[in-house]
Amino acid sequence: MFRRLLVAAAVLAGVTGALAQSDPIAERQQLMKDMSQAAKAPGAIMKGEAPFDLAKVQASLATFANVAKKAPTLFPDNSKTGHDTEALPKIWTDKADFNAKWEKFGKDAASAQASITDEANFKANFPGVAKNCGACHETYRAKKS
Repeated sequence: MFRRLLVAAAVLAGVTGALAQSDPIAERQQLMKDMSQAAKAPGAIMKGEAPFDLAKVQASLATFANVAKKAPTLFPDNSKTGHDTEALPKIWTDKADFNAKWEKFGKDAASAQASITDEANFKANFPGVAKNCGACHETYRAKKS
């Protein structure tokens, strides 16, 4: 009986995972939430609300680089609407620029990850990485009313 429950749970988890992967809007929304969560620690450090913590900064930058690799694939033509997406149609009409912004964000995150070793490097390099988020949101994300 216990074995059957384990098998059923594993099958359900697999089906749930497969469904999430077949829903690019839900998947990209989750990636954005992950990135937002990852930005909290470096944001607090930049504001002076938390002490510099290299491990947290490095983990955040790794998340950013990972999201930058995955995100461009999650905007297929069939994902323009639904799930209260905030993605603007301009993503699909200017896909080359959209993808270039993700590529720049990923490169900047990886570069910052390699160069940030202390608080001074962090304060010099992190704002450039964070600026990428705003640049993309200004052009490709609907403003919440």
